[in-house]
Amino acid sequence: MERKTNGFLAKVFRMKSPEELIDNANKHGLKKTLNAWDLIILGVGAVIGTGIFTVSGAAIAGNAASGPSFMLALIIAGLACIFSAFCYAEFASMIPVAGSAYTYTFAIFGQCAAWLMGWILMLEYAIGNIAVAIALTGYWFEFLKGFEEYLPNWVVNKDIWIHNITIFGNVPLLINIPSMLVIAFITFLLYRGISESTKVSAIMVAIKLGVIAIFIFGGFFHVDPNNWHPFMPSGFNLAGWNSVFQAAFLIFFAYVGFDAVSTAAEETKNPQRDMPIGILGTLIICMLVYVAVGAVLTGMFPFNELLGNQAFIDAPIAYSLRSIGKSFCAMLVSVGAIAGLFSVLLVLQLGTTRILFAMARDNLLPDVFAKVHPKLQTPYIITIVVGIFTIFGTLFLDLEASANLCNIGTFMAFIVVSIGVIILRYNEPNRKRTFKIPFMPWIPILGILCSLFIIYKGIPWETFVQFAVWTALGLIIYFAYSYKNANLDLDEKAALEEAASQKEILEIKK
Repeated sequence: MERKTNGFLAKVFRMKSPEELIDNANKHGLKKTLNAWDLIILGVGAVIGTGIFTVSGAAIAGNAASGPSFMLALIIAGLACIFSAFCYAEFASMIPVAGSAYTYTFAIFGQCAAWLMGWILMLEYAIGNIAVAIALTGYWFEFLKGFEEYLPNWVVNKDIWIHNITIFGNVPLLINIPSMLVIAFITFLLYRGISESTKVSAIMVAIKLGVIAIFIFGGFFHVDPNNWHPFMPSGFNLAGWNSVFQAAFLIFFAYVGFDAVSTAAEETKNPQRDMPIGILGTLIICMLVYVAVGAVLTGMFPFNELLGNQAFIDAPIAYSLRSIGKSFCAMLVSVGAIAGLFSVLLVLQLGTTRILFAMARDNLLPDVFAKVHPKLQTPYIITIVVGIFTIFGTLFLDLEASANLCNIGTFMAFIVVSIGVIILRYNEPNRKRTFKIPFMPWIPILGILCSLFIIYKGIPWETFVQFAVWTALGLIIYFAYSYKNANLDLDEKAALEEAASQKEILEIKK
């Protein structure tokens, strides 16, 4: 049973030990079906999205003009993520509970900070989910273009499926029917169970990796090693390294999503062993795939031919395939992008439901959201609510604004988890850890510095304002509802409700 707390500050900073968090999860837990391979599938599904299909062109031949040194930029960006990944791996193996950074924050900084972290994570998962759902539509209609001769007009006509309207005079709405349908389908999968969701994610991962493999092996025979010289087009000087770091900043977002693996810790059969494998394995596989793609992209053409080439910048893989006479390239890339976005969407929605489920289990949200389906053993109510919210969100949110909010939520989570793992290591050095970060505390410190640098260099000031408003709204909800209701766990609350019910029965009998 967790410690009793009295007074305002005691309640706000009330912490739960890892043992209390695990014990509560065991009482009200989810079905354990995942292994290390399932976690890697979920992780690769979350990470490899449109980044490698689109952002790589801008990093190679756009303003960054990194050329062949793009391969080095990919490694630097991957290493920046790995610093934070080590922190997630240590926490996830030590506290294998749904909730990811929200749960870890509860154990280190207390109730109010945990609520804010859960609220901020909604920027990464729920808002990011909406952004991905909107983006998927464009690739879907690009795919359908290859079948215009065989399909009726109402199927391939984008104007039938997507409508921009205005309500209340000047409030714009985007009615995007395809994105709504795919969200509804993913909600159904998550309602049915995580094992079913993992199977579908595995299919999507296989498709997009298949498309990337076709490009790598097909393009390999058109690679000329001379195109990798000079390795840094601007030279091995300050200008050259600036290009590398600018490219690393651009491509960093192609790695974001690995932390979603930690949200499935409670549904993993052996989380102490499998969570570190799943988190770090995801990043290593993605880095190897990305570097291979970067090597082929920069080796197929002289850098001077690519620099400022808008067709390559917009769609580097499609451009490269088209250049070697692959007429089906547009459809092929669209298939890979659709599969990539679908798997990202599935994992982000999974992460959203698991974080909110953990918050509801701690009474920071209404406990109805913590109900587990008696047969399917899934958090079915919160799954349905998140699906409806995401569909509703596609009506209002702008794609670019959604992406920026998603990014700042991600980096804040990275920073808090990195700080938390340092604090817990020094406060409780003898706690059993099946996975320990090497070179402590330098790896978490590097993770913090990388995140702060990217926030400073890449997030527009408008996003900071939106983030401040979102945080203030979260604090209002916390003190209006969560602060009053989160002082008892579910068992204590149920016992009090039962006592109150018995009292009412006795009064009626009297």
